[in-house]
Amino acid sequence: MLTSKQRAEFRARANALETTLIVGKDGVTEGVIAEAETLLTAKELVKGKVLETALMSPREVSDAICEATGAEGIACVGYKFVIWRFSEKCQEERNQTGRAKRKETPKSKSDPVGKGARARRAAARQAREQRNQYFREQAIQKAAEKNREKQLRERD
Repeated sequence: MLTSKQRAEFRARANALETTLIVGKDGVTEGVIAEAETLLTAKELVKGKVLETALMSPREVSDAICEATGAEGIACVGYKFVIWRFSEKCQEERNQTGRAKRKETPKSKSDPVGKGARARRAAARQAREQRNQYFREQAIQKAAEKNREKQLRERD
């Protein structure tokens, strides 16, 4: 199951794709499923179109192809649909070109506003702790003073 972020990324990548799978008036046939299998193995992400003469909606076609091939439906807009399935062949190509894993953006560079807010909160926390420490020391001194005065009164 894909997360919404992964699905959004695949939708964005699909915008630049050409329509490579066309479903005609016969609907989802063995030939369409075989072609979808070939395309999914070669490219992972496939954009398809359902002709207006077909008796099925694009959602129904997408669901049928996904069920037959083990793919995931990414989007259905108008008469077009996008499906995705992981491909070992594409993964090997990514490994060879060095694009297998993306480097994560360091937190400090990705959110400069958050970095400033965190620094202000840390400075406020430190000032609060210093103030509390001062008042604790003052309270201890006052208590010690009262204790000394009490002992002096008891002696007299």
